[in-house]
Amino acid sequence: MWGGRFAAGPSAIMREINASIPFDKALWREDIAGSRAHAAMLAAQGIISAEDAAAIDAGLARIAADYEADGVPEDWDLEDIHMTTESRLTELIGPAAGRLHTARSRNDQVATDFRLWVRAACERAEAGIEALQQALVTRAGEHAASIMPGFTHLQTAQPVTLGHHLLAYYEMLRRDRSRFADARARMDECPLGSAALAGTGFPIDRAATAAALGFARPTANSLDAVSDRDFALDYLQAAAQCALHLSRLAEELILWASQPFGFVRLPDALSTGSSIMPQKKNPDAAELVRGHSGRIVGALTALMVTMKGLPLAYSKDMQDDKPPVFEAAGLLDLSLAAMAGMIAESTFDTARMRGAAEAGFATATDLADWLVRAAGVPFREAHHITGAAVRLAESRAVALDSLPLADLAAIDPRIDERVFAALSVEASVAARASYGGTAPARVGEQVASARRALGMDK
Repeated sequence: MWGGRFAAGPSAIMREINASIPFDKALWREDIAGSRAHAAMLAAQGIISAEDAAAIDAGLARIAADYEADGVPEDWDLEDIHMTTESRLTELIGPAAGRLHTARSRNDQVATDFRLWVRAACERAEAGIEALQQALVTRAGEHAASIMPGFTHLQTAQPVTLGHHLLAYYEMLRRDRSRFADARARMDECPLGSAALAGTGFPIDRAATAAALGFARPTANSLDAVSDRDFALDYLQAAAQCALHLSRLAEELILWASQPFGFVRLPDALSTGSSIMPQKKNPDAAELVRGHSGRIVGALTALMVTMKGLPLAYSKDMQDDKPPVFEAAGLLDLSLAAMAGMIAESTFDTARMRGAAEAGFATATDLADWLVRAAGVPFREAHHITGAAVRLAESRAVALDSLPLADLAAIDPRIDERVFAALSVEASVAARASYGGTAPARVGEQVASARRALGMDK
């Protein structure tokens, strides 16, 4: 490739540091698709003959079949997937293969290939998110009225329903899905035809190649097109945010599966045992999802640091753009699948959850709210009265609704027997009927809305 300019080939060190074929071979499908579209356009524009275009297309189709069957060979002297394919095409069809690179550069070629790959990764992420959302919504429907403690600071706060808790993650994932969709929409422009950096003097039809590859339009600026990796950063930012949400859900499942909580039994298929302690059932899949989130955030950071100081247009640093994206995409796809399986197959101990909600004075706010509603007490005063009632119940190791009326009235004479209707955990969750609240009726409405949005009832 360098024979016209250099008298000698690259050193062994240069050969090793320069080669990208070990990782960019993952782009072979996109590279061949782009080359076939480019050759067809060159023929349609009269830049190469129809005969040469047909030979090129047939050769590329054969190479694709070979790669599919046997994998991509790694010849480091050929550097990358582009030259590997072109070299094989030359072996198959002879000099006509040399016409394929007319009016393009490896710069716009790799920018197109990578954009196609990342676009597909966005679509995979959206599909994986949807599968997890469906699992969450299904389980939320089953547990719209199952009571559990809601936490702040990991301290019992107020009763909520398990369905409401699961739907919180549905909402997070809904936003995640929108981020991937937004990223996919922004990257819907084709760099092919930008050539090295300045465009080309050949009468190419960039709109034709963009359409052939499923893009909405060609990129508007050739300098930007070959140096832009915003699309990869957009993907990684969406992946990092999604991974953070998956990590939070994994952390809760890990806590809930521990013996002190005992809220959930994770499926055997996504758990492991101990080599020395036969009683152990470890939530390893959830822990790995939690760990993978750090690696995905690291991939985002790595590419941001790579791109931060590069002048226009292409620099060889940009060869390092693909490994972090490939790693993050693999980890995210696997994490989404693992979490969907855990949510779908886990068994929730609703009796244990309800007992925990009763044990933590979770209805204290309901007592304060009752004083405001029924007795006209200002909330700050009601808060103080309720604190005294909690202190008394705690000293006797009983729930608030187990305190005798006489003792409650001694704390504040405005408390009467009507208060007990408000102090059960069932009454507490039923009372939280504001839009977006935890009341079972509201949870049922949100489940129905989510099922419609996901097309689950078709």
